[in-house]
Amino acid sequence: MKQLGPLLAAEAAAEAYGVGVEPAELEQAVWLRLLERTRDTGPPPHPARWLRCAVRAEVRGARRRARREVPYDPMAGGPLSGPESHPAEHAVLTAETRRTLRAAVRRLPGRCPALLAAMLSRSDLTYREIARQLGMSQGSLGPVRSRCLACLRRMLTAEVAAPEPWGKER
Repeated sequence: MKQLGPLLAAEAAAEAYGVGVEPAELEQAVWLRLLERTRDTGPPPHPARWLRCAVRAEVRGARRRARREVPYDPMAGGPLSGPESHPAEHAVLTAETRRTLRAAVRRLPGRCPALLAAMLSRSDLTYREIARQLGMSQGSLGPVRSRCLACLRRMLTAEVAAPEPWGKER
């Protein structure tokens, strides 16, 4: 099992930062899982495959825990305020953000509004379905989408009030 060390280190490094976990913590959790499995049922028949699956399982668990955890503020004596503390306010802000985004998408030039609307659709269309719906080749969707998103990013950046240089407010 010693030869699995470099593979585990590489897998942990690749997966850990996506969920905000230290790679060393992820490695330790997988080694522990391997020891428990070896004690209970013996070593896995395909150790490298088992190790990759174990890393991904630990990452999924970390992602679930991160969604449930609420940061603690010791100065306030309780959890920090977040979406859970004001659900109505959170719902209103989320709806307003979606409205703003959809309005900006409608103002984009050319095929961008139709393409991004299809991609933002609740139907969760595949690239093949979007290409068929818009009469475009499936291979051109990615490049067109990239240009549309860049245009949308520039549009929204220009609309957001940015502070003046050197900290002066407008």
